[in-house]
Amino acid sequence: MSKFAITGGRRLKGELCPQGAKNEALQVICACLLTKEEVTLSNVPEILDVLKLIELLQGMGVQVGHPAHGEFVFKASDINFDYFETEDFYNKAVSLRGSIMILGPLLAVYGCGLIPKPGGDKIGRRRLDTHFLGFEKLGATFDYNSSEGCFRASAEKLRGCYMLLDEASVTGTANIIMAAVLAEGMTTIYNAACEPYIQQLCLMLNAMGARISGIASNLLTIEGVKELKGCHHRCLPDMIEVGSYIGLAAMTRSEITIRNVNIRQLGIIPRPFSREERNKNLPFDSHRNRRTIVADPQPLLPTHIHGRSPCLASIPDQVNQHLPQHILIRTHRSRQRDGKMPL
Repeated sequence: MSKFAITGGRRLKGELCPQGAKNEALQVICACLLTKEEVTLSNVPEILDVLKLIELLQGMGVQVGHPAHGEFVFKASDINFDYFETEDFYNKAVSLRGSIMILGPLLAVYGCGLIPKPGGDKIGRRRLDTHFLGFEKLGATFDYNSSEGCFRASAEKLRGCYMLLDEASVTGTANIIMAAVLAEGMTTIYNAACEPYIQQLCLMLNAMGARISGIASNLLTIEGVKELKGCHHRCLPDMIEVGSYIGLAAMTRSEITIRNVNIRQLGIIPRPFSREERNKNLPFDSHRNRRTIVADPQPLLPTHIHGRSPCLASIPDQVNQHLPQHILIRTHRSRQRDGKMPL
């Protein structure tokens, strides 16, 4: 197995530039299926998950151009539904968690879709209920074939409705939004995720002709339209990567300049790290030196940033945290390396 050998104990200095946001890229790439016109996306991170999704769309018949680094042009004018029955489609879709988000656009445009149960990153239990319950509210029906491991969905016509999501799932909200923009009538989504990725998706869809209001809140109202047009869209810098760089500077007490950052979209991400710096000289057993860092949906601390904060907890004072499953895995590994994090 490959490994990194890291010699620590040094302060760092320099400049870093984050790439485009992966989670946003996965959503807006899937949204290209909602129109037969060209959609140009820029600042797209050319990383494995994103490139896998692009390959999946190419297999489906989507024309893809790559005029420059980080820039892709999509035209989904002719979808090859025979490809959905191939082993190549199954293998590519099952390896990528984000592949589930092709289902909403396919239902909206073609009234049918198929997707194998997606795999992807191992970060604990991640339900798909929000996606399917939302689609059913809009009028879709589902059949799960256990022998194939595939979900088949169909809908004669999607119709707008009111729905209360049982969890503020980011991919679930994105999938439902993409289905609802072409549904007949008005759709109201309460307890919608409102992360920057969702905001960006909504702004892109509005630029394509959708009518979405309530952007950046947990109550979205979507007035269905008959068709969408093409557009140009630029992905935000990845706030998780930016948060990692901030954490790197805090943990090593270094001076790092991070370029091309959308500060407004960072929200409270810098706060846990700056709090560490303000309190680093307090006594270890001081009651004021015990802090609680909680990962919660937007606008609170993103779960993925939470993975950086246990490292701060081990140097040199205490942090009380509520840890998701995948962070606990890392925390146990750190304890095996003498990290002082009582659980």
